[in-house]
Amino acid sequence: MLSTEEQAEYERLRRHAGVRHRRLRYSGAGVLLVLALLLAPLSVAAAWVDDQVSDTGRYVQTVAPLASDPAVQDVVTDRLTARVVAEVDVEAVTEALATTLADAGAPPRVVEASESLTEPLRSAVRDVVDRTISRVVTSDVFAQAWEGANRRAHAAVVSMLTGEREGALRAEGDTVQLDLGQVVDEVRQRLVDAGFEKAAAIPDTERTITLFQAEELSKAQDGMRLLNIMGAWLPVLTVALAALAVWAAPRHRLMLLVTAVGVGVMMAVLLVALALLRRAYLDAVPSATLPPDAAAAIYDTFVRFLRDSTRTLLVVAVITALAAYLYGPGRGARAVRNIARRGTSAAGRSLSRAGMRTGSAGLALAEHRSWTTGIVIGAGVLALVLWNHPTVGAVALVAGLVVVVLIVLETLAAAAQHPAATGTGPAAAP
Repeated sequence: MLSTEEQAEYERLRRHAGVRHRRLRYSGAGVLLVLALLLAPLSVAAAWVDDQVSDTGRYVQTVAPLASDPAVQDVVTDRLTARVVAEVDVEAVTEALATTLADAGAPPRVVEASESLTEPLRSAVRDVVDRTISRVVTSDVFAQAWEGANRRAHAAVVSMLTGEREGALRAEGDTVQLDLGQVVDEVRQRLVDAGFEKAAAIPDTERTITLFQAEELSKAQDGMRLLNIMGAWLPVLTVALAALAVWAAPRHRLMLLVTAVGVGVMMAVLLVALALLRRAYLDAVPSATLPPDAAAAIYDTFVRFLRDSTRTLLVVAVITALAAYLYGPGRGARAVRNIARRGTSAAGRSLSRAGMRTGSAGLALAEHRSWTTGIVIGAGVLALVLWNHPTVGAVALVAGLVVVVLIVLETLAAAAQHPAATGTGPAAAP
């Protein structure tokens, strides 16, 4: 048996060890949290870049709206119109007209008047070309051509950067080669169909053309592989660090609240950075090169998925922080829980009076309330994880469904706790 002094010393050492252990856990959780928060915006950006660079479908989905944007359509129309009009030698046309009139014996005044038709003719040509190109650019034909061109170009670049031997554009060592196999086959078949039967003997050799040599190609391919790894695993690492921070902290709920608030702040910082980057981009693009409205449309289109993902994570962080707070001991949280409990209890009594008894199932729900709550919340989290690129609307939908399911389960549990209201339960027995 320990003496009184020994017992007191033992308790003091035990408390000291407990305090030290808690401090170590808080320190470790703090380090993990800082790492997770620093990696959070990088993870979002890496996942977005990986989507745009390696996923052709995602890239095409990103740039497709540009084909129907009025500002971009105006730029394309103006550029194409200028190119076409530049190819038309209006001066030669007016000179030929003047020469023809002079040779035909037209009066000098008429000949001189024909020479002054250069600018009106150029204006008329521009108007006709502009209307024609505008009709094409604003039609579905341009949108389909835009999407097809971007899809083929992006797929070729991805094939080259990943070193895959699929598609027309391939990488061999430090050279970029164009595979003409399909072109050779098509030409050979058309020549045969046209009556040149000997064209069938065209050999299959030399089906590739070396476009250029790139000493940095291997480095670009290494960067592509690193990007694939970062885009896939950096978000997983960030989530793992945040989860470890919550688990390591002595007060899990409080650390979850702090983590959610921290992630929300980092997402807000990323949104501000995107806004500042937008302003810097617009200021850097000369208006003569690209009009401000078209430049803004291009920037907003390219980063819209990154902005949407950031907003989605911001909403998730806010919902998580709110949930962590509502499960805490705060006065406001207790008031909300009491209101919710009174509401579900009243609904449960109403069900009991109406004869809708939940029986043993309701009692099991009441007894294992924490388990059912965790399962429902976990199912909601799993739904968001499995959701392909969830949006703010998707998060709101899943959160609403989780709340509705929890209310229904609480109501069913409350119905089992009020059998006396029906006059037939155990409480009504003599």
